[in-house]
Amino acid sequence: MVPGQAREKSAGYDVDSGIQALWKQFSDAPEQVLRDRLVLHYAPLVKYVAGRVGTGLPTHVDVGDLVQSGIFGLVDAIEKFEPARGLRFETYAMQRIRGAILDDLRSQDWVPRVVRSRAREAERALERLGARLHRTPTDAELAAELDITLDELRDLYGQLQLTSVVALEDLVAAGKESGSLVDTLPDDDAIDPVAVLVDQDNRRQLADAISQLTERDRIVVSLYYFESLTLAEIGKVLGVTESRVSQLHTRAVMRLRAKLVEQTGV
Repeated sequence: MVPGQAREKSAGYDVDSGIQALWKQFSDAPEQVLRDRLVLHYAPLVKYVAGRVGTGLPTHVDVGDLVQSGIFGLVDAIEKFEPARGLRFETYAMQRIRGAILDDLRSQDWVPRVVRSRAREAERALERLGARLHRTPTDAELAAELDITLDELRDLYGQLQLTSVVALEDLVAAGKESGSLVDTLPDDDAIDPVAVLVDQDNRRQLADAISQLTERDRIVVSLYYFESLTLAEIGKVLGVTESRVSQLHTRAVMRLRAKLVEQTGV
């Protein structure tokens, strides 16, 4: 091992051991000064999540505001994290940060009423067509159902991206008190068999709904939610613009909602 690599490895070890010691101190005595040091250490997570959520949002939504909301989620994660449960803090915190940002966006009611109305109309049209055709409708069929042109439909997708700031687990957890699957994980010493079966059924329904999407929609969902690519990165993979990927993402989310409503009857 060359000297430079040895120094880097040693530095990484020092950081890891230092943060573990800090967590131990905070667990023993949750003082604000220790919490603030943890917040400072994990602050890059907030910037990362805010950047992901901000991708595709209107230009008037300031990423700095998203970061500020995310800090509250990070603080909440630090105060509620239980290392004994065996979860990685980063995974837990990113869910909390994202949830805080989305809650703040929703509380501002920044989506125009007419856009919300058009979103509901489009989703109902998808449900009607899906029930009638017994398959996922094409864009052309949806446009005909809505009595608009294909270009107008794609413009509608662009507007509806305002309503599709949603994590995939939000679709699974629709109607529940918690919007995050991480928040509903049972304690290792108190497993609820019924909750496990319900969760498995939810995941099965979601997987079935995803399988009925078009190939391109499946790719977008997979790359965005499971591979954590940004819309711009997905655009490079598919050879289309970021704006077009945003439309595809919105369409996929709408179709997933329609499929899940059809399956659950809710």
